[in-house]
Amino acid sequence: MYLPSILEVLKDPEYIPLSIDRLAEKMEIPAEDFTRFKKEVSQHLRQGTLVKLKKNRVCLPRDADLITGTLRFRQSGSATLFPDNIDGAEARPPYHINAEDTGVSMHGDRVVGRIHPDRRRFRSRQNRARHPGAPSTETVRIIRILDRANKTLTGTLKRSRMFHYVIPDDPRIIQDILVPDPKNAKLSPRPKVDDKVIVRLDPWEQRHLNPEGTLIKVLGKTHTPGAEYEALLHQFDLNPEFPPSILKEVATFPSKVTAADLENREDLRSLYTTTIDPQDAKDFDDALSLVEEKDGTLTIGVHIADVSHYVRPGTALDREARKRGNSTYLVGTVIPMLPRELSNGLCSLVENEDRLTKSVFITCTPAGKVLKSRFANSVIRSNKRLTYEQAYAFLFEDSLDKVVARPDPPAHQTGSTGRSLRDLDRKELVTIKETLDKLWGVASKMRRHRMRSGSLELDMPETKIYVDQKGYAETIVRVEQDESHQLIEEFMLAANEAVARSFNERNLPGIHRVHDEPDPEKLDEFGEYLETFGLQSGDLNIRRNLNEALRKLRDHPQSHTLRISFLRSLKQACYRASPDGHFGLAKKHYTHFTSPIRRYSDLVVHRIFARHLVKGGHQFHKKRYTFSDLATIAQHLSLTEQNSTEAERESVKIKLLEFFERELTKPRPSRFEAVIMDVRNHGMFVELTESMAYGLIHISTLRDDLYKLNASHTAIVGRRKRKRYTVGDKIEVSVARVDRFKRQIDFMVSQ
Repeated sequence: MYLPSILEVLKDPEYIPLSIDRLAEKMEIPAEDFTRFKKEVSQHLRQGTLVKLKKNRVCLPRDADLITGTLRFRQSGSATLFPDNIDGAEARPPYHINAEDTGVSMHGDRVVGRIHPDRRRFRSRQNRARHPGAPSTETVRIIRILDRANKTLTGTLKRSRMFHYVIPDDPRIIQDILVPDPKNAKLSPRPKVDDKVIVRLDPWEQRHLNPEGTLIKVLGKTHTPGAEYEALLHQFDLNPEFPPSILKEVATFPSKVTAADLENREDLRSLYTTTIDPQDAKDFDDALSLVEEKDGTLTIGVHIADVSHYVRPGTALDREARKRGNSTYLVGTVIPMLPRELSNGLCSLVENEDRLTKSVFITCTPAGKVLKSRFANSVIRSNKRLTYEQAYAFLFEDSLDKVVARPDPPAHQTGSTGRSLRDLDRKELVTIKETLDKLWGVASKMRRHRMRSGSLELDMPETKIYVDQKGYAETIVRVEQDESHQLIEEFMLAANEAVARSFNERNLPGIHRVHDEPDPEKLDEFGEYLETFGLQSGDLNIRRNLNEALRKLRDHPQSHTLRISFLRSLKQACYRASPDGHFGLAKKHYTHFTSPIRRYSDLVVHRIFARHLVKGGHQFHKKRYTFSDLATIAQHLSLTEQNSTEAERESVKIKLLEFFERELTKPRPSRFEAVIMDVRNHGMFVELTESMAYGLIHISTLRDDLYKLNASHTAIVGRRKRKRYTVGDKIEVSVARVDRFKRQIDFMVSQ
């Protein structure tokens, strides 16, 4: 209430810090309102918007060389402070914090720090160019904790000669947590050494002492799949179970689509439709169909599961879906946004079952030019569930017999295997191949046109980890965004754009997927960084140069690392109630429409779609969303998406470590192709080409010679035989050591 007026006073160049009493007098706050004013100022002091000097005088943090922000630690003990964004103020760069200046802060804490010059200069060796996003050359000393990021932690219980302690799972929390003797813990089962546990933190106020805590739960033996899974759920506040009230509501739904559900829907069940999804897909949101019109044009049907028919606004089910925001895909399992009876059952577009859908019909020329779009509530009956691998084989194998030989998805990994290709007759196989060929013919041209229009080619290979029936990491596959993925991507993008354009043309409220333009300084820094690798890029604020640079990176030996650096130079995409465009896709109109089973944003868009864009929709969908409603939802969904993304990355890290640790138990070590990414005095860092795992080959494991770093810091060279290991070289490696606590993998050159 008072904050804008307070900031106006404190920003005045003539302002001299005053006590709260004197500040109230200066602002002419009535006596009867002083208590409320003092309470609000105290709240902003706690939040770090304002700071208190000696004698309780109040000022802005910047006026006292203070800054508030969030800490991100490194395993070395040093940290980076990311300053808070303050309305009306210029964004400030991150600040480096030396380990001795972190006080009693921990990773993720929101803190107050005092700025002072940094005597150290954190520059990269090559041409002393700063890495994109590198911290400021000033540093900060932490003086106060505003908010602890964690009240509890997960970790592994250990014992020394004198006491018990917990090693936190997150290696960025560098302190061990001292705990009382587990014998005195009133827990069942009783905690044992090497158990995965949850510890509640006590206040930590003295840096020279370790933080302390209390054991509150045992999750199982550490580093087993079950215990690691439970720890992830706790760390990211995920819940695979649904409250009884939700399950009771779901139990009222029919097990199949009923005749009453078909009212005011286009019946598309005679139209041949296919789904194309990952091998381990649990739910199926989208299906495609193709109709060749008499005038030579093609109509592509993008059919999306109609979750909004079942999940009504204001119900307990809706509130739970909104709270979760999205499904979270951990390795080998999913934490669904909706109960499995819906996500894997009634809403999922499985084979040979009637399913309610919302359809976008995109009419285009064979050259891929979109002519018009049409929308409908519909019902389909998916004919075939394909994996990406099977779809790719249909597109590029010269023999259907080779296509049929492709393996079916394992039943324990997926929500539905579909019919085996071996069970399909020749006629249906030909139908699938001809349909996919025509769809790719259009999609490939749409993709080329999109790239020529300035869309950034940001497709990155992914690591796909498959687990065995006990939950252990079994195989790791590098998944490229090949033509089968691109086919689906283009039509989903087209459907999302068509819906967003219709919203904007009609001035309808909506939730938009927004990607803001990057800061020019960040792109300039990235261009300078590329030059240290011998890559000339020109002005990256010109989109043509940016796309050219990305094309150069595609074939670079350190492509993955450089592209990750580029992504960090961009702003993060988010949800917003205003249609502010999508920089990465170079689209003015964009929303998320195609995944309502796993994204609440799409569910909201479906409701608006049904109410305003299809015949009779307003009779069924009576909910009117205001801009304020949608802005609140969008902000919440951006946060839940970020939480899920972090959980999914953590899950992949854990399973990679598990996979390579099990490699150490094999009688004959496996050999992996790797690329040398960097060389140092103590060894070389490599990235495996298949799994993209990153690790160190310590120089002590190279026993055939004495190796030294060359003058240009691009290779290590043997003193006697002159054998070279150069950045960019491909070598074969084996696993030497895995440290589950530090999250580190060491390799050695295969002999």
